[in-house]
Amino acid sequence: MISSLHTPMTRWTQALCALAMIMASMPGVANAMMGEKEVPRLVSFGGACAKCELSGRKLSGTRFDGANFSGASMVGSDLRDARFTGTNFSNADLSRADLSDARMTGANFSQANLSDARMQDVQATGGVFVGANLTRGDLRNIHALGAIFARANLNHTRFDDAALFGANLTFTDARGANFDDAEMRGANLSSGRFDQASFRDADLRGAGLSNGSFAGADFNDARFDRTNISGADLSRAKNLSQEQVNEACADPATKLPPGLLPRTCGRSVQVLMFRSPPVPPVPAIPALRAVPAVPAVPTVTNRTSKFLIALD
Repeated sequence: MISSLHTPMTRWTQALCALAMIMASMPGVANAMMGEKEVPRLVSFGGACAKCELSGRKLSGTRFDGANFSGASMVGSDLRDARFTGTNFSNADLSRADLSDARMTGANFSQANLSDARMQDVQATGGVFVGANLTRGDLRNIHALGAIFARANLNHTRFDDAALFGANLTFTDARGANFDDAEMRGANLSSGRFDQASFRDADLRGAGLSNGSFAGADFNDARFDRTNISGADLSRAKNLSQEQVNEACADPATKLPPGLLPRTCGRSVQVLMFRSPPVPPVPAIPALRAVPAVPAVPTVTNRTSKFLIALD
């Protein structure tokens, strides 16, 4: 593992030392690092590299296991098909980075700058993007079940065909974002700004839109079964029909376009369950054989014993 460095160094020197320690056992890699931007055949990267300067580096296919890149600069870096496990990228600058096809498990991108980043086909189940800047990001077909985007900046971000089951988008600023054909069952969009966003053909069943702003948002053919729109401002939403509203749950504070009437759902609550694959049973432990009895210790008497000692 890479330990923190105490001697004064430039950011690039710190990053270079960190990479060199990981790749010391790889023939030819250390030499290739010097004077080149490409990091060839990097297998894994762990340890601390906070505030490292890795902008423009080619790190495709890299494994990041428990690494700390908080505050690091990775502007425009190539991170395609990378694997992030328990890695901390909080406050890091990954603007214009390419993370297409990356796999993230327990990765933390809180307050990170991911503006203009490419994140197509990313597996980010349970990912943390609290307060992150994803402005104009390309997150088409991202799989982010249960991911947390609370208070994130999602202005003009593309979530076309995204899987956002149970995702948390509370208090987000998603003006102009695109959620066309997105699977958003059970997602929480409460108190968010979704003005001019597009939800065409989106699945919003059981989602929470309460107290959100949706001026100019397009809901053409979106599914609203048991969707919570209490307190939501939908007064200037586009392509919202009475049929959709009839499937949703409103309250007296809900604002709808002229001519549409709200429907309340009483106090019933719908809980969406996401079933995980069954856990295989633990195999039975075989019965232990009986341990043979310990031979009895001979009784010690007061008799004098005679010993014959052989001398060479």
